[in-house]
Amino acid sequence: MSEGNEAISISEKFWNASIDELKKGYLYEERDHSGFYVCLVCGEEFEKGIIYKDGSTYYEAEKYAVQHINHIHGTMFNWLLGLDKKLTGLTELQKGLLNAFRQSQSDGEAAKDLGIGSTSTVRNHRFTLREKAKQAKLFLAVMELVEEKPAVSSPFVSIPRSASMLDERFAITEEENAEILKAYFKQGPEGPLAEFPKKQKRKAAILRQLIKRFETGREYTEKEVNLILSAAYPDYVTLRRYLIDYELLEREEDGSYYWVKL
Repeated sequence: MSEGNEAISISEKFWNASIDELKKGYLYEERDHSGFYVCLVCGEEFEKGIIYKDGSTYYEAEKYAVQHINHIHGTMFNWLLGLDKKLTGLTELQKGLLNAFRQSQSDGEAAKDLGIGSTSTVRNHRFTLREKAKQAKLFLAVMELVEEKPAVSSPFVSIPRSASMLDERFAITEEENAEILKAYFKQGPEGPLAEFPKKQKRKAAILRQLIKRFETGREYTEKEVNLILSAAYPDYVTLRRYLIDYELLEREEDGSYYWVKL
């Protein structure tokens, strides 16, 4: 499996992670008789039993995973808070308040730093956020009870974390996704694309498959991107444009380099 597949699988791991794992920023999984600590931000793995060096200090795998999170991605609090509103449901004001609370600021200090008026305003916001947390906890409990029952319909494919426009384009079940790929990649998912559809949902499924042909963490020239996409479909310019529009591929403003958006 190419590293490009990890671009999608890390989103699946991220969305399937527990709250404790999201707070830590990594999860532990076993496969092929080995254990790995997997970063939920970038997908980098650290094998249990291996000693890692950072400067003059040596760390066992889990502690090095913590070092990786803090040094490469910053704290998970800041990273999670920096996610798009479509994912967190938080406004910029709410993010600012949560950051102030995280720093143990008083209501008065938070009001002054954020320029939102009186301490009573901050206090009201604090109350609202606590109520939001209670509602979220109850909703999670209800959803877990729902999911204890066997699903009648096919589950949805996971949404890429890079997507900031969460609309019906991404409301695709695993069954629908498989049918779309079978219809448009007649020689298999690694083969050529028969045609590029007009319907947005079908485009989303195809683009999610095409992005797997790129390695995460690697920069591509426009020529390299075109070469990879032209192997899938003659109109590689259209594919490239939609990969960017659907926020699966990112590029420098001058188009000099492209990379998989995580």
